[in-house]
Amino acid sequence: MDNKVLTSFEITQTQLDTAAKMLHLEPAIHAILRVPMRELHVSIPVRMDNGDVKVFEGFRVQYNNARGPCKGGIRFHPDETIDTIRALAAWMTWKCAAVDIPFGGSKGGVICNPKGMSSGELERLSRGYIDAIWEFIGPDRDIPAPDVYTNPQIMAWMMDEYSKLKGYHSPAVITGKPLALGGSAGRGDATARGGLYTIVEAARHLNIDLSAATVAVQGYGNAGANIAILANGILGSRIVAVSDSKGGIYNEHGLEPNKVLQRKMETGSVINYSEAENLSNEELLGLRVDILCPAALENIITQANASKIKAKMVAELANGPTTPEADEILYDAGVFIIPDFLCNAGGVTVSYFEWVQNMYNYYWEEEEVHQRLNKKMAKAFQDVLSESLERKVNMRVAAYIVAVTRVAEAMKLRGWV
Repeated sequence: MDNKVLTSFEITQTQLDTAAKMLHLEPAIHAILRVPMRELHVSIPVRMDNGDVKVFEGFRVQYNNARGPCKGGIRFHPDETIDTIRALAAWMTWKCAAVDIPFGGSKGGVICNPKGMSSGELERLSRGYIDAIWEFIGPDRDIPAPDVYTNPQIMAWMMDEYSKLKGYHSPAVITGKPLALGGSAGRGDATARGGLYTIVEAARHLNIDLSAATVAVQGYGNAGANIAILANGILGSRIVAVSDSKGGIYNEHGLEPNKVLQRKMETGSVINYSEAENLSNEELLGLRVDILCPAALENIITQANASKIKAKMVAELANGPTTPEADEILYDAGVFIIPDFLCNAGGVTVSYFEWVQNMYNYYWEEEEVHQRLNKKMAKAFQDVLSESLERKVNMRVAAYIVAVTRVAEAMKLRGWV
């Protein structure tokens, strides 16, 4: 085996290939599922505050719609690539199938640095992106949502732009909107809360007492901060370490997640927190904790550092944080992984709930959203766990088997092959 570093999309293809071999998947279905159904590359001219026009490059990848309209977030990131967007669109396809919601998978992105842009520039970019792709999206075609460095305000601008182009109010085209514009109660922490429900199921399987468990969170954005807050507040778990792109902090006696979040909002980072000692992201990954939550970007746990992971459970709130080689090392070492497109599916599940509420123009209370989410996530976890135990494979392979089986069935029933 050579030492070629796989791209994110090549990793998704490798993972699919493993599942396809175990399922004896028909070659035609396998071939279709290895590549996106459609991808769009767009140029977005934006007038900047200084009067200059800057042209941004954007993407929208619709991976597979056999089970329903495509669904997937939009990223604004300076290092965005079409390869990453393809991978994320594929993962969205498997994620929607794994939690059994009637969507296919898609993803979008724009190469930009939102941290260096004014509110006006971001609004013009957001509207320009929709101007470029609006004919390819819609409540029955492809429903975007927030992702890295996008938020409810950006979704509001995008929904408004689409509605203007269509000539009528169309809230169901976008999810993750503000509550005042048809957003769903419970959407803000849905990714983390869904992850929490899978952690509860996994802890029951592993006989881990969550009230006495220690937790390290790598990445302190929306998902990372919320999983720390929820695990500490609801389960009583002790958050001993958290980190962001600038570094991490550690306190063996436990951190107060809300105070750490306040610190990050005030200073831009969690580091140099008075009630903890600094540590690197790499050091955080190697801590001896019960639960490790990678909640940042792709390819964090690799062949090079997997043997240093000492956690009993890895709950992947990020997309693609573990490479295939690292998967094998962790599985052999007895580390239990809740794979990304199961663990972080709470966001798309509540996005589905938002879409349903928009289509009906009838809205649920937050408690009902939480109950429905818990039921969905617990059922999805048990489906994957059953497959894992029956086939004696790791949870990621089992999740792929569950998801690919459902997508393949829809393709066959439609007569695509």
